[in-house]
Amino acid sequence: MKALQYRTIGAAPEVVTVPDPEPGPGQVLLKVTAAGVCHSDIAVMSWPESEFPYELPLTLGHEGAGTVAALGDGVTEFAVGDDVAVYGPWGCGTCHPCAAGRENYCLRAAELGINPPGLGAPGAIAEYLIVDNPRHLEPLNGLDPVSTVPLTDAGLTPYHAIVRSLPKLVPGSTAVVIGAGGLGHVAIQLLRALTPARVIAVDLAEDKLDLARTVGAHETVTSDDKAADRIKALTDGRGATAVFDFVGAPPTTATAAAAVAMEGDVTIVGIGGGTVPVGFGALPFEVTVTAPYWGTRPELREVLDLARAGSVRVHVETFGMDEAPLAYERLHSGKINGRAVILPNG
Repeated sequence: MKALQYRTIGAAPEVVTVPDPEPGPGQVLLKVTAAGVCHSDIAVMSWPESEFPYELPLTLGHEGAGTVAALGDGVTEFAVGDDVAVYGPWGCGTCHPCAAGRENYCLRAAELGINPPGLGAPGAIAEYLIVDNPRHLEPLNGLDPVSTVPLTDAGLTPYHAIVRSLPKLVPGSTAVVIGAGGLGHVAIQLLRALTPARVIAVDLAEDKLDLARTVGAHETVTSDDKAADRIKALTDGRGATAVFDFVGAPPTTATAAAAVAMEGDVTIVGIGGGTVPVGFGALPFEVTVTAPYWGTRPELREVLDLARAGSVRVHVETFGMDEAPLAYERLHSGKINGRAVILPNG
């Protein structure tokens, strides 16, 4: 089969031919219909050899959807031909967080060498994918795999972040979304679907701000050193009830800290290396700062239910398997509006 692999530290990913996988006991083989492309893959490929945690070559892709092609011994939850989405942050399944469906916070994954597909385990940008356990599959039940596959990360991650702040996002509140790209444009839709808050989108690129307005942002602000002042002006000086930073670079975390209101939330989702100082006087009183990771299995089901209800839709650009390296080039240069999706068997 064809697969997109990161094979050499510092080099671009390559489309290569590798043996077709076969499912072992308890595993499921998917024929991949769609696989998402994510900025975190670019971050992984930027790590120096001394810090690289995975074995190479690594098949990329942690957002996957496909059709069940074969079942390993003992699998009875699905049948060949079922269309499914893949829950990515695999855990041990037995520790306390896993038992509650919070496998994104598994206590034993590192100890047991359990990695998500595309982030240590063979990923979804391939013609076939092995899923370690059927509990990591969610039926699509009629959803289009191409527009749905980004929801396994670009939908689940902002959903998980936003749910924590729902008690504060009451009528009259304001939510700020920094970065209106792959995750951010979904976050705007989730905020509109789940809360009565006014939503302000912040981005550098005018096409991203256009997308933000299209999907429901009430206001847009250019991301520069005056962004926090503009947010304060739009909120009559109070600041934002919740700020969701999907970039996470030092300039944007500084904006988040400067724009948040007293008793507000700052949630840093992006992995751009920025931080927020916490301590008496560093932020308005009683601000909560958090950096969540991905989302839970029950939350993925809820995100897919929102998609079925028409409350959220991902703007996607599609690429064939041989174009997969180009998708990463375009993403790295900021030329993807929304989310890039690879069609390995398209």
